Order: sequence, then structure tokens, then C-alpha cells
Amino acid sequence: MNSKTTGIWFTIAVALFALIFIFEHFLRPAAAEPSRILPELRPPAVTSVQVIPSGALEIRADRTNGAWLLTKPITYPAQPAAIEALLDALQKLTPATRISAAELRNHRNADVEFGFETPRISLVIETGGQRRQLLVGNKTPPGDQVFLRVVGMDGAFVADADWLKFIPLSANDWRDTALVNANNSGLDWIVLTNGTKVIELRRDATNHLWRMIRPFPARADADRITDALQHLQTARGTQFITDDPKDLAAFGLQPADLDLWLGHGTNFISAIHVGKSPTNDPTQVFARRERWNAIVTTAKEPLSPWRGSVNDFRDSHLLELTAPVAEIEVHGQDNFTLQRQGSNDWQIAGEKFVADAENAQLFIKTLAGLRIAEFVKDVVTTPDLPAYGLATPTRQITLRSAAGDTNGVIVQLSFGTNQNNEVFVRRADEDFVYAITTNDFNGLPEAGWEFRERRIWNFTEGDVAQITLHQNGKTRQIVRNGPNKWSFAAGSQGIINPPAIEETAHRFGGLTAAGWVGRNITEPEKNYGLNTNNLQITVELKNSTKYTVDFGAELPSSQTALAAVMLDGERWAFVFPPVLYQFVLSYLTIPANVP
Repeated sequence: MNSKTTGIWFTIAVALFALIFIFEHFLRPAAAEPSRILPELRPPAVTSVQVIPSGALEIRADRTNGAWLLTKPITYPAQPAAIEALLDALQKLTPATRISAAELRNHRNADVEFGFETPRISLVIETGGQRRQLLVGNKTPPGDQVFLRVVGMDGAFVADADWLKFIPLSANDWRDTALVNANNSGLDWIVLTNGTKVIELRRDATNHLWRMIRPFPARADADRITDALQHLQTARGTQFITDDPKDLAAFGLQPADLDLWLGHGTNFISAIHVGKSPTNDPTQVFARRERWNAIVTTAKEPLSPWRGSVNDFRDSHLLELTAPVAEIEVHGQDNFTLQRQGSNDWQIAGEKFVADAENAQLFIKTLAGLRIAEFVKDVVTTPDLPAYGLATPTRQITLRSAAGDTNGVIVQLSFGTNQNNEVFVRRADEDFVYAITTNDFNGLPEAGWEFRERRIWNFTEGDVAQITLHQNGKTRQIVRNGPNKWSFAAGSQGIINPPAIEETAHRFGGLTAAGWVGRNITEPEKNYGLNTNNLQITVELKNSTKYTVDFGAELPSSQTALAAVMLDGERWAFVFPPVLYQFVLSYLTIPANVP
């Protein structure tokens, strides 16, 4: 073979390879979708499903307004998921084998042989004006496949039998076991009858807060209501007892132990009636959905939040903040007003010093967290007030949304007499008398000076010239000679740790009270443990400015002590910061055995 012939054959081979490649990657027709037994079935369009088992009652479900309803053999809400699962399986049903009409004719007794004369199950699917009927015949000898026939279509099919698990064996398989309508997103009213009590709750359309309407208007406990609704959503019927109860009283349902009605606007959404427990299971109760006769058993626990007293559904918070607080006015032994300046700065009206923003926010948070310990009296008139010390309150706190705006009151609280470790309190916008614990009341600040900014002074360790200690009639001076360089002044002696002294001086420069306990204090030794033998620390700066702290009684539980400083010509007592106090004890005291 010459080279010319070889080249021709090589060219032909390359061309054939190219054609094969193009055909495989670009010209090969797409694989045909596997044929389906019900190719035109579209589950969202189905309006009715009938399941007709051989020798059993027909089961039928109809879709109306997007909801499935069982209509045979009983009328009851249906489980959408169960019906949709069957329709989805039918839509995907593909034949393993197709039996042609000719092959069927070759079988003398085909309908009997394949089980179509008396089908095990007949399924009827309606979609608008279309009706499809599927006959389920015998299983194949291994049992993993089943003969199927579509009425009106020639031939038959053999298909996998696994989808049969979606066919209900009884109507109960398709019954909705939920006790209430699952869609309660628009719920805005609840009426419950709990024994002899009728409680009506409504949600405000503006602020979305729940209020009690009956038996009297009051703020409602939104957290409890939300939790109770969530529990209610999980409640399921565990067993269908009867669809034709002859005597509701036998189930504790006439009258019911609990009636619960849920709605939106003028529309009723759902309702259930709850009775007594079966004699053999105290964890279950009998229940019935409104509009339906069926009696079911259900777990008692998800319904327990609705069995409370009237006060259980009332808001146990003394107040709710419906707007940002811009002013806090306090009348009592010491009258003062806190006013917000800008986004989060606070000023005490009439005082030269600014308020501590963190402390002001803590006051608001404390007020918002006050819990009602007792609902004392629900209807209180003016003649009743002296009995609770509320005719002339011991303290009154007013929160406003705008400083100085008398119309911007968020809430006004009046506190009265202390009895049995409780303090009576009343809101100006309510007729009730509540009680809070004495501990909660004592945690409220009494005077405006408690809100003074807690930063006492500000300098750096580099500004310090020397530190002078006075304790038990002795004096010691420590001089700063440079960064991390400290020494005793002439006449002072002992052991010194320069890096530790440097760190202590650094922390002293940002001295911040842990809390104020007295202003312009008198009887310092009696009330604060301050006396001339206690430790006194004076920090002298290079510009000759001096800052002095006197220490008083220790607070062992807080690992610190009371202390005092002079500010604006007044002596202020405060709680010394615990961490800095440990530095003071370690490095800035005069041991008793040192001359």
C-alpha cells in the first residue's frame, strides 16, 4: 500500500470520528421521558378523589376553596398532605410493562386473571369536567408489582406496588387530626369558657398588644397567649371515638370543661370543646371540633395553658413601654427629673452634673421588668385609696415620650403602703391595685444624685508625681520617677513593686464609682465606716492637682469597700470598684508592722 492510499484512509477515519463525535454530543435526540400511566394528571387541578375498596365503604374527598373535605363515608375536614401524597404518586406512576389490547384478548379470562372483574380498589380522579378511573387488580406472583387498568384506555399495565401505601384503608386515614385550623396568622380574638369563667381576649390592630375584654378590661399576657396558641397548634386527635355521639354529657362535653373560640374581625375561624378524661387514661381528654359531631381523644397537656384563672391571662408586667422614654419624673422623699439629651445622653434637671446614661437606661429597664406579685383589687374608687396608702403616694414615677410634654405620658406609677413584704402600686390609667415585692421596690432609685455620672476623675499614670498614703496615724509617700519607675520618698520605707504601682496608678486615673450611696454625707463614721484611722490615698499630679479618696467600711460580699471623695464642694460616698480595690489592698496600704 503506497503512502497516498494510506493518507486517504486516514482522512476518512478522521472524518468518521468527527461525525460520530458530533452526533453523540450535538445531534443525538434527547432520551424520551418514560411514559406515565396518567400522563395528563395535574394534582393542583384535581377537585375530587374517590377511593372505592372492594367490599368496603367508599372514601371521597372534595377540594373546595383550596381546602380538602371528606364527604364519604362521613363529612369531616381532611388531611391535605395525605391526599396530595397519593396524587403525587399517581402523577409519577410509570409502567414496568405495558400489556396491549391484543395480548389481553389472548387471555381467555383476562379480567378475572388480572383482577379487573372485581378490582381490589377503584380510584376515580376528577379534574374540572374530566374524570379518570384507575382499576387496581391483582398483584404479580412475587407481590412487588400490581396490574393496573385505566378505564377507557386499551390494554393494561404492570407497575411497582409501593405506591399502594398511599391509598387509605379507612376514612380515618384521611381525617384531619388537628383540633384547630392551622392558619391562625390573622387571629385577633379569642373567647374561652373555662368552667364558669368567660374570658375574651382581643389584639389591638395598631400596636398588636393583647387585651382582656371580659370579664373586665385589662392588659393581657401576650407571652402566655402566644405560648398557648403554639401549644394549641400542636394538639392532635389521637383516636376517633364516634361520629354519632348520643350523649355529649358522657364525654364531659355538655357542658364542656373548656370551650375555645378563635376568630378574626367578624369571622369565626376555629373552635374546640374539651371534656373529661377517659377512665383508663388521665393524660387524654375527649374533644370535639365546632361544626362537627366526631368525638376524639387528644393529649391533655397542649390544652393546659388555657385552663388558667382570669388573672393567669393578665399581663404580669407592671408596665409595657409603647414608646421610647425621654423623661422620667420622680416625686417622693427626693423629687427629681431625668431628661434625655440627644440620642442617649441624660441630664438631671436643676443639677450641674450630667447623669450617667447607663444608669438611666438601667432604671428604665428595671421599671419595665417589674412583675406584679399580686392582683390585689380590680375595681378601686377614690375612697378606697387610703387603705393602700395611695391617696398620698410615698413615691410617684412618670415616664414621658417627650421631655416636658404633659400629654406625652407613657405611664404613671403611684406606690403606697408596704404590707407583708409587698408594696401596693397603681397605674394612673387603670382602676386596679397591684402589689410588687418589697425587694423590687427597694431596688428603685430614691434620689436624683444616684444618677450622677460615675466617672470621678480622669488622668493618666504619666500625669502622676507622687502618691501619699495615710493609715492608722502613719504616712508613706511613693514617688514616680518615670515609666514603671517608683521609689519611696525620704522618710518612707517598705517593699515596693514598681510595675504593680504603675498599673494601680493607671487604674486610679479612670476611677469610676460602682454606685453612689450618699451625697453631702453627714455622720460618716456611723453610716459609712469612715474615720481618720482608715486608709486615705492622695494622688498628686505634676501640675500640683490633688485627688483624695477616703476608705470606709468593707463590703465582704462584694470584695470591696465604701469610699468618699470631695466633688463640687460636697462629700460623696460611693462603692469603690472591686477590681481596683484588690490592687489597693495589695500595693497601696501601710502594713501594721511597718514603722
